[in-house]
Amino acid sequence: MSSTIEQSAVTVLGLGPMGRELAGAFVDAGLPTTVWNRTPGRGRDLIARGAIGAASPEEAVAASELTVVCVVNYDAVDAIVRRDAVTAALKGRTVVNLSADAPARAREAADWAAEHGIGYLDGAIMTPTVTIGTPEAVFLHSGPEELYHRHRAVLDVLGGTHTHLGPEIGRAAAYDIALLDIFWTAMAGYAHALAVARAEGITARELAPFAKGIGAILPPIFEQEAEEVDAGTFSGEDNPLTSAASSMAHIVEVSESHGIEANVMRAVEGLTRRAIGRGHGADGFVRVTELLNPR
Repeated sequence: MSSTIEQSAVTVLGLGPMGRELAGAFVDAGLPTTVWNRTPGRGRDLIARGAIGAASPEEAVAASELTVVCVVNYDAVDAIVRRDAVTAALKGRTVVNLSADAPARAREAADWAAEHGIGYLDGAIMTPTVTIGTPEAVFLHSGPEELYHRHRAVLDVLGGTHTHLGPEIGRAAAYDIALLDIFWTAMAGYAHALAVARAEGITARELAPFAKGIGAILPPIFEQEAEEVDAGTFSGEDNPLTSAASSMAHIVEVSESHGIEANVMRAVEGLTRRAIGRGHGADGFVRVTELLNPR
């Protein structure tokens, strides 16, 4: 352990499943770790392992130069740190906010912090609780580069990879929203596919190996389509929008024949047919980004 780490102390506000893992990683690394949670009792196991339990959030933040916040959203963050006593105790210290919310909320939080002399970094955790403290963890950060590098050694204790996305404070939250969009849209599609399969007499376990195959072909497609979107080319040589719309219509038809809602696929098909109607039938699917977010 470096001397920089040995001399560091950290406070963790919020001891939900993720917050407990973050605090646990700091404790296991030997950092003086102060913890606080709105619901009393959440930190007992951490205190037994060596963490210091604070009686109030102002006491907690006063114990460390660095405070890591991980709660459900920025409303919860505000309810904790914008109390007068807590705000006063944070002056001259740094907050790393790993709570999830919209980019606009991150920018507003940074403005508030600057007004009160508080250093502020925004961040996002892109992997589950079980990855914290392991090489599989993925963290994204945005905000002042000097502030990030000042606390990087402590943040590295959380494991995995840490990427600083630049000084614009909303970038970590923007990445988070975009990546969660992929995740939850994919999960919604998988849940819908399992329902359709079950209606046709196929069990979820029977479908799963083939579903994994679909997932495996996506990474190279993501790379190719990203280049297409940035270049504005939208090649549909392998799978034009006209073909995609046809397969979407089949999904809608089979779903609704079993009484299964197909609202999401109907919306996607409608978007696809709008693009076709504008003369883009020979283009690839990501042409629809032009309709969703016109330049």
